[in-house]
Amino acid sequence: MQVETTPFEGLLIVRPRVFGDERGYFFESWNEETFRNAGINVPFMQDNQSASVKNVVRGLHFQTPPFEQGKLVRVISGAVLDVVVDLRRKQPTFGKHFKLVLDEHEKIMLYIPPGFAHGFKTLEDNTVFFYKCTQVYQRDHDSAIRWNDPDLDIDWEVSDPILSEKDQQAPFFRDFVSPF
Repeated sequence: MQVETTPFEGLLIVRPRVFGDERGYFFESWNEETFRNAGINVPFMQDNQSASVKNVVRGLHFQTPPFEQGKLVRVISGAVLDVVVDLRRKQPTFGKHFKLVLDEHEKIMLYIPPGFAHGFKTLEDNTVFFYKCTQVYQRDHDSAIRWNDPDLDIDWEVSDPILSEKDQQAPFFRDFVSPF
């Protein structure tokens, strides 16, 4: 496994070793000792999975303290444009975003520490997205920021995405008071 840093403190790109042959492939998507040795030493408490058609945008979601979540995200099938926004006031990257394509072929994962909003846009039909969370879902601490917020200036590379009602009505970043 290879772990790469990003310009965002704690946000890590994880490239697993994939072993392939004529039968298919094998890789370890989670090994506590390996990840701990790579600097990802967190307890995961909940796994989530979603399936989406092409051009679905999910996000930008996060949970507020004391139930903030770190996430290890990956694509099982299909592909996404994965997007995170730093919500940590004291970081120089506060309010800035990071994008990365995750797909079933390269099997790259992204570790997103607590204090980030997260979302993705599906690039293919039948995309299955998987994420491990360091905290269980807490409805009263569930929050979001508008996916197309003009102050965040994220190019989602889609003009007419498929959105949930929650994501269509999420507050704007300028109205957000960071608890992180």
